[in-house]
Amino acid sequence: MTILTVSQLNTYVKSLLDGDRNLSSVYVRAEISNFTNHYRTGHYYLTLKDDAAAVRAVMFRAEASRLRFMPENGMRVLVRGRVSLFPRDGQYQMYIDDMQPDGAGALHVAFEQLKAKLAAEGLFDESRKKAIPRCPMRVGVVTSATGAAVQDILNILSRRFPMTTVVLCPVSVQGREAAPQICDAIRRMNEKHAADVLIVGRGGGSTEDLWAFNEEIVARAVAASEIPVISAVGHETDFTICDFAADLRAPTPSAAAELAVPDSMEERGVLYSFEMRAHRALTARLRQERMRLERYAAAAGLRDPKRIFTPHRLMLDHTSERLDRAAQRRLGSERERLARLCAKLDALNPLKVLVRGYAIAEKDGAAVTDASALSAGDTLRLRFAKGCADCRVETVDNNG
Repeated sequence: MTILTVSQLNTYVKSLLDGDRNLSSVYVRAEISNFTNHYRTGHYYLTLKDDAAAVRAVMFRAEASRLRFMPENGMRVLVRGRVSLFPRDGQYQMYIDDMQPDGAGALHVAFEQLKAKLAAEGLFDESRKKAIPRCPMRVGVVTSATGAAVQDILNILSRRFPMTTVVLCPVSVQGREAAPQICDAIRRMNEKHAADVLIVGRGGGSTEDLWAFNEEIVARAVAASEIPVISAVGHETDFTICDFAADLRAPTPSAAAELAVPDSMEERGVLYSFEMRAHRALTARLRQERMRLERYAAAAGLRDPKRIFTPHRLMLDHTSERLDRAAQRRLGSERERLARLCAKLDALNPLKVLVRGYAIAEKDGAAVTDASALSAGDTLRLRFAKGCADCRVETVDNNG
């Protein structure tokens, strides 16, 4: 009888599973649960289940990095891998080499996942969109230098708006290097302020061919651009994440060129229309002002300017007469008032009293009105109607 350790037992069972050719490459349709993205290692750990059973599974970093989408709990998938046993736990599990969404394609799922993620961040909001300048003098083009798209863009730009300058930044538009190159071109265009508007895109192709414009880094570079971006990827029916992040989507590269610049012939037509409208308006205004001037020239006042002053002269004469009459009335009134005041003043004149025989006694230049202010021996001056006399007081009678 052979006695085995647990490690030996698990190792033996693992060898049996690894040696079974039927288990070396197995396709399983299942639903994902218990999904864990181990960020440090890059490995995916999950459980595959159906209505009746479940099995653990792992997808290592090398295989996981090739997925175009992110697995999620509840997602139905079709996986390919091998079945083996993890000796430490004694549990068998599936080691996944490839995974595809069951029903929808992997690229479609990846597209919808990234679209939902960026939309939730507000990256596609209309409030973030920048206006395309009406007459850009420099148009930046980020696309392949050898594709038909760049030739279409150059031809249309030169035909519609030949005074514009085209700044071409050639990049790969397909393959692993495409997305980083597109991002770098957008960044350099902004750093150097090389253009007034950017056209970013390429011609048509399969979903895989256009996938660089569905990469998250490209969408963020387009949204972060200070220069307005027109996305022009594929044909009219093709939609990419870049289209949603851009300030304006064009159905084709040719349409992007038409949206980027105005038609110079149409602009000339608009300018000519403005010129004619201005000419007509100016002609009408001149005609109106000429008629107005003729009316003024025909007025009696301009033919005989003296007529303008006639009513004012009459008014001035009338006012002058009124002022003279008012002055005479005021002067007569003031004369009468002065006469009355003079009569009152004359009546109060002390000289009139002196003429009647009275005299004014003054002591030290002041009139004396009370005998008690005098003493015997004081010198007085008596002022008469005519002349003065100096006297000496002999006696004072206060009761006389």
